[in-house]
Amino acid sequence: MLKEEGFPRPLVMVDTALFTILDERLCLILARRKEPPFQGELALPGGFVHVQEDGDAEDAARRVIRDKIGFDAPYLEQLYTFSGKQRDPRGWSVSVAYYALVPAALLDRSRAAETFPVDILSELPFDHDQIVAKAVERLRSKATYSSLPAFLLPEEFTLNDLHCIYQQTQGAILDKASFRHKIMEQDIIEAVPGRFRTGAHRPAQLYRLTSRALIPFERRI
Repeated sequence: MLKEEGFPRPLVMVDTALFTILDERLCLILARRKEPPFQGELALPGGFVHVQEDGDAEDAARRVIRDKIGFDAPYLEQLYTFSGKQRDPRGWSVSVAYYALVPAALLDRSRAAETFPVDILSELPFDHDQIVAKAVERLRSKATYSSLPAFLLPEEFTLNDLHCIYQQTQGAILDKASFRHKIMEQDIIEAVPGRFRTGAHRPAQLYRLTSRALIPFERRI
């Protein structure tokens, strides 16, 4: 354990649980560790806080995501603090964990990211299994009463896209008519004038978020 001015100093780091939707399944973005311990194994993107560079823990988390995955996360939220002498073989450590939502299109910019459905994940090193479990719980809960799932979509989307993303993040089947009625009540989306998605069926109106900030709902979806 490091010491400074006579006081013990634990290892301080950040870990990030990054979620995306691929093939209509909620997936986690992992990266292979380049250094010991657990070199070569898949783990949550994480790293030490750089005291001379990072203004706070969120700065550190955003830097880690950029450095290890290759892009900025559109939505990032502090999840929980994990600590103890058993979680890291290098010593007593504190990890400020975050979770983030990443549109699938951003993955094209990353060479390091590997994705796995959350329901078939293998055991992860450190205490990353606990971090993932806490992050999935938070995401599924918050998806029932906020605009959070919409951050997994591109800037323009259809109502059907939005319906699907809410089902996938909640892990539940949602009645389409009821869902659309509740969403329109919340005033979180607006139609993009003159923009439609064309295909085999009739053109579908494209929408966008009315705000890029997280919006809580008055009632659950």
